[in-house]
Amino acid sequence: MAAKKPNRVLGATELEAFGRELDDLRTRTVASLGQRDADYIRKVVRAVRYTGFAGRALLMVAAIGGAFVPWLLWPAAILGVIALAWSKIVENMEVGHNVIHGQYDWMRDPHLDGKTYEWDIVATSQHWRRTHNFQHHTWTNVRGMDDDIGYGLLRIFPEQKWKPFHLAQPLVAIVFAILFEWGVALQDVRLGRVFAGRMRKKQFVAKAAPVARKAARQMLKDYVLFPALAGPFFLTVLLGNVAANVIRNIWTYVVIFCGHFTADAETFPKESVRNETRGHWYLRQLRGSANIGGGRVMNFMTGNLSHQIEHHFYPDVPANRYAEMAVEVRRICEKYGQHYDTGSLPRQFGQVIWRIVRHAWPSRVRAQVPQAA
Repeated sequence: MAAKKPNRVLGATELEAFGRELDDLRTRTVASLGQRDADYIRKVVRAVRYTGFAGRALLMVAAIGGAFVPWLLWPAAILGVIALAWSKIVENMEVGHNVIHGQYDWMRDPHLDGKTYEWDIVATSQHWRRTHNFQHHTWTNVRGMDDDIGYGLLRIFPEQKWKPFHLAQPLVAIVFAILFEWGVALQDVRLGRVFAGRMRKKQFVAKAAPVARKAARQMLKDYVLFPALAGPFFLTVLLGNVAANVIRNIWTYVVIFCGHFTADAETFPKESVRNETRGHWYLRQLRGSANIGGGRVMNFMTGNLSHQIEHHFYPDVPANRYAEMAVEVRRICEKYGQHYDTGSLPRQFGQVIWRIVRHAWPSRVRAQVPQAA
């Protein structure tokens, strides 16, 4: 693999122009939003609904029909898990994540309102708006300000302090991927502060209560009510729901980690955001993000987070526009001599695995090129 070409150091004038061109792209895109974008997201919502119903129906066929017609069990169960997992992935990534960002608030549709939408995972959308929409997207990859850097569990960058616990992180990363929705749910609960005695019991209860209620509803739906509909054959439906949720969790984990933790991704000290200009902000987002190649299918199945760079630039612009915006974003980056990190899913995730394994061991911090002159 060819070595990354060093980013050009931008002076104040170039940095201002860089930010202005990216702002202009957003302005032009937002001005063109309309019916095709509304039709798109409504079609996706319908697809999520229908495939979710089909997946659950197939699991019932597998459970009940398979008990009397044994050859039905495995085909119906496999198809049911695939359909339900597809529905959950698309609801989570293309609908939930993007709607909660307010990408469709301009439609004035109460079902697609970013301030009230609740998605189909154990994490509450309210906590996600705080930890992700505000904290992560404002302070992307700023150490001590962006909790998404390792999610408090993993050491992925050499600038993170090494602890003996990190020796286990290759295994921890696997468990985290399987239970990813729970990691997201507990992120804002701040369990580390509880264990360290830095949070009062009343504060913990206040933070944990909404998560507990949401998790209870999700578990009741997927692991009690739907399996109960199969009566004595509930186990097949229960295992099918577990499998669909695990598939969704692992896929979401892979996509998010590929968008933030590739070999070229950088972290930044708190000092870097003092008096940060718009151009500096764009530059930081660019250098802390990575895209995944793969075309339309990959774009759709990732909620268009295969264009993580564009998402970090324009989190409230409908994600179905990212692919066309990426052409212009890439041109602007090349014009100003800035690396645009993109690659296939195996390539990007391979770099993520390398980071997880490498930084499980003590490592030295390498000197970084300054953001700008």
